[in-house]
Amino acid sequence: MILKTLSLATLTASSLLSMPVFADRADAEENLHKLNLPEGFSIEVYAEVEAPRQMALGQSTGTVFVGTRGKKVFAVVDKNKDRKADKVVTILDDLEVGNGVAVHQGNLYVAEQNRIAIYPAPGFDLSLPFKQMREVIYDQLPDKAHHGWRYIGFGPDNKLYVTVGAPCNICDVSGTEASIILMNADGSDAEIYAKGIRNSVGLDFQPDTGTLYFTDNNVDMLGDDTPPGELNAAPNKDMHFGFPYYAGGQARHPDWKDKTPPQQVTFPVQEFQAHTASLGFKFYTGDMFPADYKGDAIIAQHGSWNRSSPVGYQLMRVTFNDQHEITGHKPFIDGWLQNGEAWGRPTDVLQLSDGSLLISDDYNDVIYRVSYGESKQASTHDKNTVKKPLTGLNMPESAVATLDGRVFITEIGEFNKQGDGKVSVVDSEGNKSTFATGL
Repeated sequence: MILKTLSLATLTASSLLSMPVFADRADAEENLHKLNLPEGFSIEVYAEVEAPRQMALGQSTGTVFVGTRGKKVFAVVDKNKDRKADKVVTILDDLEVGNGVAVHQGNLYVAEQNRIAIYPAPGFDLSLPFKQMREVIYDQLPDKAHHGWRYIGFGPDNKLYVTVGAPCNICDVSGTEASIILMNADGSDAEIYAKGIRNSVGLDFQPDTGTLYFTDNNVDMLGDDTPPGELNAAPNKDMHFGFPYYAGGQARHPDWKDKTPPQQVTFPVQEFQAHTASLGFKFYTGDMFPADYKGDAIIAQHGSWNRSSPVGYQLMRVTFNDQHEITGHKPFIDGWLQNGEAWGRPTDVLQLSDGSLLISDDYNDVIYRVSYGESKQASTHDKNTVKKPLTGLNMPESAVATLDGRVFITEIGEFNKQGDGKVSVVDSEGNKSTFATGL
């Protein structure tokens, strides 16, 4: 049992329902009521994970693998299927920016700044020595820190696609810089698939068409509203998306406006407000959400860092029609930005087998779960909930919370009276009972 001592100074019936074990998780859960969701949707904290970035699902086990911009990769497990993680396991801790993760044919792929490795893990036994199992399949990625966080995914052709950012704000690039490359699952036959891509940190393949879509983050220091963020489509190989000749969208950079691109430039299929920082996304293919969500892209917008008034910090929904054409875009969930201050930063989106979505947040060190039509759990923090004190306690002294949602409270009873102390327990539904007496 993992316990953490909690103060009783603000202990209430409402807080007992979602009593946190970790400070970061507590902060996130306390703020969930600030989020704006469409009717029928709910959000809760699924797991606490250190600086989570890209996520990948082990289909056979339901284990969620989580990359970071640091040295670690985590495995997140919900063994009892209660829609919250039971444990988080550090499976790798010696990486150089282990941002990119993917699962393919029973193997875990991890993309670091300079290389890609495969970890053959039958059944994803988390007790296996992952470091010793590492097989580097590609080591020719540019070893440069600027935009060195890779995002990876397997296409319908069973090839691995890898984003490679430009090592600069704007500059002339060489080799595989500012591109998306692809390779066979064993790392062989690597080649450039698309060029002119400044800093993509998100890609997915459109259902039915199989077309590669990717986000791109564009040149900084050109003002609050220039250039736009991008969602691009690359149905064919060898397309050029403008960088560095275009700063973003159809906006030219002053230093590059007189230079001619080497080939025809393809412009975004959807532009976003400048500096919103669109990162990871997924085309929704599940059955949990309303039918009109199917085929739409849900994009994590990390939020601005260099704008006079911040923007982003939300999930954006890009809508498509039955012909797979974009019909518009609008916020799906927002509210991580309040009165000009951000309290959360979405980084990636992952669909679980039940059709719910996981959202990583590297600011709060948590992963959220977004669902539709489920009965609300306490951690969703209904905005209309009125917190009421927990009554009927006889001189409560301290409390501890367990990972299964229970809270144990010591009651010392009357002073100088032997045997009337006890321990009470409050379950995840808020029901109080006696755990031990005669203390």
